[in-house]
Amino acid sequence: MADRRRNRRIAAALVAVPLAMGALAWASAPLYRLFCQVTGFGGTPGIAADAPKAAADAPSIEIRFNADIAPDLDWRFGPVERAVTVRLGEPALAFYRAENLGDEPVTGAAVFNVTPLKAGAYFSKIDCFCFTEQRLGPGESADMPVSFFVDPEIARDPNVRDVGTITLSYTFFRSEEEPSEDEAAPNRQQADAAAGEKTAAAPNAANVTNGGVSAAAINREQTHGG
Repeated sequence: MADRRRNRRIAAALVAVPLAMGALAWASAPLYRLFCQVTGFGGTPGIAADAPKAAADAPSIEIRFNADIAPDLDWRFGPVERAVTVRLGEPALAFYRAENLGDEPVTGAAVFNVTPLKAGAYFSKIDCFCFTEQRLGPGESADMPVSFFVDPEIARDPNVRDVGTITLSYTFFRSEEEPSEDEAAPNRQQADAAAGEKTAAAPNAANVTNGGVSAAAINREQTHGG
């Protein structure tokens, strides 16, 4: 009987711990993102102020670049170069190019990760266009930089010794604070209708005003007997 109670307590704890971790991640997204950046969990690259000094004989690794676009974002987006080879610890600079194919300004936000996921702990960004939202006008294009390095410690970790290539991936989404094209269309139609009503009402208002002046003039003439 005691063994059964102990087993039930262990089973309950095993269920409660993942649920608690999930609730914490849901309730505190910034803390969860910080945890991912510090640990490389889920292939999330870290953020660093600068790169360590690269040794002259440091091994090299290939970095590939990938790009995707959310369905509701009418942009063209992709890497300027598909791949580069860098020495471990050496800072590198790459560019992605984005173009707004629509006929209105749009703000986009990029999310990112690296694969294989286990390499995330050793891939760090110094600066990146993904740190802030990007706004492009109709037909506007822009080259967006990302500077990064791969920690030399990756060569000493037996768990990632088989990694010869790291892929850096971005996906651009329409900013959450900006309505999509389908959501914005009714608002624009309402605004256009309101503007039309104001335009139509303006001549009527002028006529009423002119009529009022004429009526007042007639009243004054009648009052003064003129």
